[in-house]
Amino acid sequence: MAVLAGKLAARRSDCAPLAGKSTLNRLELSRPEPTRYHKISYDGAAIEELFVDLFLEAHSQTPQQITLDLDATDDPLHGHQEGRFFHGYYDCYCYLPLYVFCGQHLLAAKLRTANIDGSAGAIAEMARIVAQIRERWPTVRILLRGDSGFAREALMAWCENNAVDYLFGLARNTRLVAEIEAELATAAELSQKSGTPARRFKDFTWTTRDSWSRERRVVAKAEWTGGEANPRFVVTSLSREEHEGRHLYEKLYCARGDMENRIKECQLDLFADRTSAATMRANQLRLWFASMAYVLLCALRRIGLAHTQFARATCGTIRLKLLKIGALVRISVRRIKIAMASACPWQHEFGLAHALLANAAR
Repeated sequence: MAVLAGKLAARRSDCAPLAGKSTLNRLELSRPEPTRYHKISYDGAAIEELFVDLFLEAHSQTPQQITLDLDATDDPLHGHQEGRFFHGYYDCYCYLPLYVFCGQHLLAAKLRTANIDGSAGAIAEMARIVAQIRERWPTVRILLRGDSGFAREALMAWCENNAVDYLFGLARNTRLVAEIEAELATAAELSQKSGTPARRFKDFTWTTRDSWSRERRVVAKAEWTGGEANPRFVVTSLSREEHEGRHLYEKLYCARGDMENRIKECQLDLFADRTSAATMRANQLRLWFASMAYVLLCALRRIGLAHTQFARATCGTIRLKLLKIGALVRISVRRIKIAMASACPWQHEFGLAHALLANAAR
């Protein structure tokens, strides 16, 4: 790690030392302001800005439109950490971190307690991220996408007031299902005749009885599968002229499922669930460490592995096949030699990644 980071203070006077596990532990236990007994600290706001800055710098030109995916997930707890609550849906004590992705890019990982609504804090995060993006890309069109946990009046109204489009799942209820009774009957008849699932779509304007401030566009999927109805709904600010109902649901909304794969990479491959410290401040820093590991591996995949069989590999695959390998490191006065086994099956990909990363760093 010291070789990779250029932190060889033991051999070169111009290199700063690399923080060891004890220093990182002290950083976890630090206070917002350094004191006599806590001499190091970190700036949480600067860390949050860094994720968005790295996302912006990954683009050589301004895109016309970007889609920001929001999702909450469970982070199970097995001790008595600060902020520990039981979540009925996940059936365990956990945290409820909020993730924001744009494609494969991670923009935010906010640790939260589990005794809140899934969309809690989303407006503050979006306001911060959108402002930072528009400072660099003032003309970019932004679409927020999320499941029904984010179809809240406050968040949708914020989007409408700040020229941000949205596409959220909408929890079904008896009034919504009654709106598509004819489409469900048609789908059931087609399914019974063909013996396969059938679906129909309906595009309509809808509002709640008291929680929404205005009427909004809703697209319904009236599906009959496995001998029973499976209706689904989404609410959006996108117009019918831009996206027809079926395309809006199947191509645009369902694509948000890929974000769940990114969360699995963070949680399972890079150990973002190792939040076993006593305080939420320390656990938030641990979550950021895992998130930064994801950002680094995402950059490796995008830049160094673009033309290899690992171009679409998961972070776990990259760790196992390219990083967790044995090597002999020899350090002399003038150079550092890293000798890998000649039988390493991925030596070509490793060498190509090294060459591409070195070229990108010039």
